[in-house]
Amino acid sequence: MVRSTELEETIKWGAPTYCLDGKNVLGLAAFKHHFCIWFFNGVFLKDEKQLLVNAQEGKTKALRQMRFTSTDEINEEYVLEYIKEAIKNQRLGKEIKPKRNTKPIVVPEELKKEFSKNAELQLKFKSLAPSHQREYAAYISEAKREDTKQRRLQKIIPLLLEGKSMYEKYK
Repeated sequence: MVRSTELEETIKWGAPTYCLDGKNVLGLAAFKHHFCIWFFNGVFLKDEKQLLVNAQEGKTKALRQMRFTSTDEINEEYVLEYIKEAIKNQRLGKEIKPKRNTKPIVVPEELKKEFSKNAELQLKFKSLAPSHQREYAAYISEAKREDTKQRRLQKIIPLLLEGKSMYEKYK
């Protein structure tokens, strides 16, 4: 049904995801007791048939899903109607932009001390994106014990000197 549209199929997060001009429009997912169609900007769908669910009320902003427990529940005509509306909305540029974290980055004293010993370390840190700087700062400051902070500090110094984000090895 989705393949009858102009959406491009890809795999993201281990599940089929359908995009328009590189933007996620919808995805398919299976769970223990149901399967669903995720509409990435489903909040903008009219939902006249009352088929959409907000998976996490108060947390999920744009994402909406259509849940099914059996293939017999799928009304292809309705589903296709929703898919076409989602495509139209994507073309119109309807989307909720993620909120950026604008809080200042609080560099822990332990890291500042290392910066005073090694100017290159500070330069590499400052060259990282703010989100990566926050990851490093939090990693050190969230440790409760001093020896844990020192151990973590020794762990991140080589990564910083290479100009890598903390979680780059997982990418």
